[in-house]
Amino acid sequence: MKSRIFLYLFLFASLIALYLFVSSGTMSKDKDARIESLRGQTEKLNDSIRDLHLKFLEMEYFSLDNNDDAFAYYQHLNLKNPTGYITDKLLETNESKGDNPLVPYEGMEGNFKINKIKVLNHKWIVADFSDGHYWGDLIIKYELKDDLGVDFSLLDHLLYARSNE
Repeated sequence: MKSRIFLYLFLFASLIALYLFVSSGTMSKDKDARIESLRGQTEKLNDSIRDLHLKFLEMEYFSLDNNDDAFAYYQHLNLKNPTGYITDKLLETNESKGDNPLVPYEGMEGNFKINKIKVLNHKWIVADFSDGHYWGDLIIKYELKDDLGVDFSLLDHLLYARSNE
């Protein structure tokens, strides 16, 4: 009777060992497949990051911050961030009551205010304006003076036509 118990115990342990051996092989294959899949995803994501970085560099080509020749015009002023300073000065024009004085249109659904600003170089700015319902773009010429005053003058503008909704 004792020998049969040991025989059954041995068979049961052998079946468990066989099951663990087979299942560990399939688990290993599944993990290897998952690792390869994650490697492929990582490569795709790295390629996407590289592409986005190149697009970002291309978009930043026309920027005062990346244009050493234009940036040199402001070296003597000891401004740490000329782009931020000019942007702040342009946004201050929004503080006037009513429409922004640089926007040559009257707001239809509210007052036209400048929203987004891109300082291209030491002379030009591209800006977006809106009244919350209508919007347009401006090309602005500016001059940063030695006393840190900024003069803005409008070069061109457009107001987008609303599509029928």
